[in-house]
Amino acid sequence: MKKIAPSILSSGIIDLAKYLPGIEKETDWLHLDVMDGHYVPNITFGFSVVKSIRNKTKMFLDTHLMIDKPDRYFERFAKAGSDLICFHPETVQNPMDAVKKIKALGCDVGMVLNNKISVDTILPFLSELDLALVMSIEAGFGGQSFIPKSLEKIKLLRKKIDAEKLETLIEVDGGINAQTAGKVLEAGADVLVMGSAVFGYGNPVENIKCIKKEFGLHFS
Repeated sequence: MKKIAPSILSSGIIDLAKYLPGIEKETDWLHLDVMDGHYVPNITFGFSVVKSIRNKTKMFLDTHLMIDKPDRYFERFAKAGSDLICFHPETVQNPMDAVKKIKALGCDVGMVLNNKISVDTILPFLSELDLALVMSIEAGFGGQSFIPKSLEKIKLLRKKIDAEKLETLIEVDGGINAQTAGKVLEAGADVLVMGSAVFGYGNPVENIKCIKKEFGLHFS
């Protein structure tokens, strides 16, 4: 079952609170982008916001750490309520140790391929991952345009996952909208992160419904 993961990076706190009950009825994932102003230029939010969202919803909290040395904070994000913790392999000394730390905390684990990072970087770890996140924009900013070459990364991951009969999900984040979602799904994506396409205009709940209807898909 394909999934849509609305990204709160594009939402306001008031909008999120207002529409969250409706969003819960349309999809069961929520994507949380944590930025520290070091690994990426922007700063977003930390543990307290994750915890406050956890207290308001039972949705699956997909937490993407765009931060330097994220292994220092895995435990705190797990305790705040994250269900899945994604990190960039280049931000830790030993990616496999980071994977083991997250699993030991009871969370699913994901590894992120930034735009300029090769798929080969995460292939050695793929069998240990619950999710591989392909960035289809430059990490750190919302509202960017989709980078077409990301489709090749998705296809390569899909081929490898299918060949090895793995259950690893492929998530894609960046510039996903009505014009690009079809291509991303065709390439093999399982989870679509959508920020501006959901929260950028109008009613977020209705936007999700329209996206589902347009592609004839029943997102869980």
